[in-house]
Amino acid sequence: MVNRNAGMALDQGWLEQVRVNLPGANRRAQEILSSRSLKKQWQVAWQLRAVTLIDLTTLSGDDGPSNVRRLCCKAKRPVRQDLLDALGLSHKELTVAAVCVYPSRVADAVGTLKSIGCDIPVASVAAGFPSGQTGLCSRVEEIRQAIAAGAKEIDIVVNRTLVLSAKWDELYQELRTCRQACGEAHMKTILAVGELGSLTNVYRASLVAMMAGSDFIKTSTGKETVNATYPAGVVMTRAIWEYYQRTGFKVGFKPAGGIRTAKDALCWLTLIAEELGMEWLQPELFRLGASSLLLDIERQIFTHVTGRYAATQDFAMA
Repeated sequence: MVNRNAGMALDQGWLEQVRVNLPGANRRAQEILSSRSLKKQWQVAWQLRAVTLIDLTTLSGDDGPSNVRRLCCKAKRPVRQDLLDALGLSHKELTVAAVCVYPSRVADAVGTLKSIGCDIPVASVAAGFPSGQTGLCSRVEEIRQAIAAGAKEIDIVVNRTLVLSAKWDELYQELRTCRQACGEAHMKTILAVGELGSLTNVYRASLVAMMAGSDFIKTSTGKETVNATYPAGVVMTRAIWEYYQRTGFKVGFKPAGGIRTAKDALCWLTLIAEELGMEWLQPELFRLGASSLLLDIERQIFTHVTGRYAATQDFAMA
């Protein structure tokens, strides 16, 4: 079990000391991308690890009870049983880490998971997702409604204007208020890194989010033009490590947006393993926010087992 991040008082001096070497961050990201790739059974093992770290997500305007139910059924059985049998894993109960939906669909997800006997948590985006531009009272009420419907995890989004104008105290106070509204539910704070202007702002916003008590920091909503990038991942994981060294609290990391292939997933797992260590590669400390990733992983496993490529229609909806 991971002790929850209790947060700390805002340390402006710490924020002022932050400087990010952009060429260095880009170079480190490129080193990770060019790492020697895994092959055969080792690749499959890491792909299956990635499956257990996915927040299986649907955030579409036409979401309804039927597609949320399909999502939950896929979350319980993310990989076809015949493929698991062929890998000698028929005894394993493999599930994704969580399902993530809009607040209005939380009750549907909770009810479905209960009816099919699956105890994975339901996460909900809230607090003015995806822009963060609604009033604080509205954002807090949305959090409370999602929790009342049964959400165990809340993915909130920061007000980017506060970051761009360096209003760190105001950002901190807003996030503390959201953290209090979350109560026992874990809070993932979305930074929307593609809209923060610089990697220095990404690092500072990461620190403020953790000081305010975030259980996870997350790259993106998936709705921005630029979402999860590896340089931003390097910067955010370095901030997590520095915060851990100073406070003793381990904060989780969640890249989201544009993670569509098994190769993408393995690159993110490699980044975490190298920057934070293998102990971070567990659902309590690392998630992959994705909607279409699972399908590609299942197709790659199918190819390993059968020696041939599969069509999309050969698999249940991911």
